[in-house]
Amino acid sequence: MHLSVLLAGFTGVFGRLIEINAGLITWYRLFFSAIFLFLIFRATGRLQKESNINIVRIGFVGLLLALHWVFFYASIKFSNISIGVVCFSLGGFFTALIEPLMNRRQHSIPELILSSLTLCGIALIFGLDTTYRFGIMLGTISSLIVTFYTIYNKRLTRSFGSVTITTYTMIGGWIGLSLLMPFYLFVEPSATLIPSARDTGYLLILALVCTVLMYLMITEALQKISAFTVNLSFNLEPLYSIVLAIIIYRENAELSWAFYIGLTLIVFSVVLQMYRVIRQKQLATADIK
Repeated sequence: MHLSVLLAGFTGVFGRLIEINAGLITWYRLFFSAIFLFLIFRATGRLQKESNINIVRIGFVGLLLALHWVFFYASIKFSNISIGVVCFSLGGFFTALIEPLMNRRQHSIPELILSSLTLCGIALIFGLDTTYRFGIMLGTISSLIVTFYTIYNKRLTRSFGSVTITTYTMIGGWIGLSLLMPFYLFVEPSATLIPSARDTGYLLILALVCTVLMYLMITEALQKISAFTVNLSFNLEPLYSIVLAIIIYRENAELSWAFYIGLTLIVFSVVLQMYRVIRQKQLATADIK
């Protein structure tokens, strides 16, 4: 499980390593991932046929994932890996705020309070570290988009299996992004649409190892541990990414004290949320007994 989280942490590293722009990174990642997943699951007979309407529904969620990746990689390009993954932590705040509105339920005060710590951490970094403000803005948009992706993806799990959702998400995301690419390339032109041999190798690793293999490992882990444990483990992804960025790129030299204080607030909020969820699970188990 933790090896798959570590692989997820490498996605930010590849975002800086690959030289083509964020839109093309996402386009090729979706393209290669869709091909690998379709071939694997079609060959094993695990991919179910769906109606065109259902494919469009899943494909729309794939487009949200694609846009999230575009803004995530753009955030890294305009700042650094650490800033990009820290902004990703805002997803908890946006989810606590938006998900109850979309599902027509009351807001959870504890969730709002805990996620507000994350917001304070980002605000501290944004307010005191002027170097990467544009990158932070892009990362915040990425986090907002992934919130809607998570909410809609959760709805899909009530009707479809994980194999179907993942495969058609990648295919739909690639098709949707392909339609938007002319506009994107007009805003951010690229000298070439074809990645170099070096970038192609990195893109294949990103798709095959950090997307397809990671998904297969999570699926295998879910057969032995709970979904709760999986979701809890992925709270460590930003931390893994930051450690990798410091080891590989020495990003600690680029980060100010405001970043570390903000990061501390974010980690503190994650720890409190983990404790809260674990405590609720223990109480629920005790009530059943």
